Amino acid sequence: MDGEELTEEETALYDRQIRVWGVDAQKRLSKAHILVRGLNGTAVEFCKNMVLAGIGSLTLMDDRSVTEDVLQSNFLIPPDEAYYSGRSLDELCCESLKDFNPMVRVSVEKGDLSQFDGEFFDKFDAVVLSCCSLKTKKAINEKCRRRPRRVAFYAIECRDSCGEIFVDLQKYTYIQVMSSYVAPCLDYILDCYKHGCLDTSDASKKSDGTAECQLNYPSLEEAISIAWRDLPRKVSKVYFAMRVIERFELSEGRNPGETSISDLPLILKMRKELCDAQSLGESYIPTSLLERILAAGGKEHPPVCAILGGVLGQEVIKAISGKGDPLKNFFYFDTADGKGIIEDMSNSSTS
Repeated sequence: MDGEELTEEETALYDRQIRVWGVDAQKRLSKAHILVRGLNGTAVEFCKNMVLAGIGSLTLMDDRSVTEDVLQSNFLIPPDEAYYSGRSLDELCCESLKDFNPMVRVSVEKGDLSQFDGEFFDKFDAVVLSCCSLKTKKAINEKCRRRPRRVAFYAIECRDSCGEIFVDLQKYTYIQVMSSYVAPCLDYILDCYKHGCLDTSDASKKSDGTAECQLNYPSLEEAISIAWRDLPRKVSKVYFAMRVIERFELSEGRNPGETSISDLPLILKMRKELCDAQSLGESYIPTSLLERILAAGGKEHPPVCAILGGVLGQEVIKAISGKGDPLKNFFYFDTADGKGIIEDMSNSSTS
């Protein structure tokens, strides 16, 4: 939908969610354009949620072929080799997603996203990355930040039983509901813990019980470059484990455990190097957590995909609608304790 008003058909289809977040939010969603690069299980859960929410358009990028690991976590692809043989993930997912909501334009973009110039991103309101290297994430994040109009950036990773979401909304203004009546869809179903609370002391309060708030987000490069000793207390151990995994992937060019469990000695060596550089003991990153991630290789756990995809979908809806406290700027989930944890990794210049 490119007009200013919802059509009668759209109003009828989205009636229930309009009652939750309002007509204005639905109008914004219906004009939003989202790019998703990498169609793992978490990403397709997110795509499904956004298509059902009624976004304007969804562009998919992932020219990989279907593998057994993909079939275990990607519910959009039927386990029928005759159906998926010779076809790419983005083409298959595009076909399935169109059936969820014919009103949403779902398309495929071919090519290497890291080679696209910055102007390509001008047509999107949000960019979501998965299944790509840290180098690619940083490069795309910087391209999004350089655009004249804000392009929200998200990076997601699911490692079997745990996962990470990174959010960069740059300079973001939103409406916070100050009363005790908050739409239930804007609260996490998970037991969420915030290690670094949102500072709304400078919020501009309005007579209708709301306040206009502004947040400044660091880039991915800035966020993961903060010295570990300067981070909030009791930061999720998954955060540190993910940095070890990134170091391995940069060195070896593949996922740890993808070919052999014998990657563990090298993983532990890299843990020691990182901890020594931060003047911290190796026990700061539990060996059991690294072993769990290593054993998974590149596999995902479907229930964790559903949780991460749901949280990410909610955050993108918040960013587009401008309603509800946004996540700043990392989210972690681990089945070991069943908790969803929000971590604010910001230095003094961006907090």
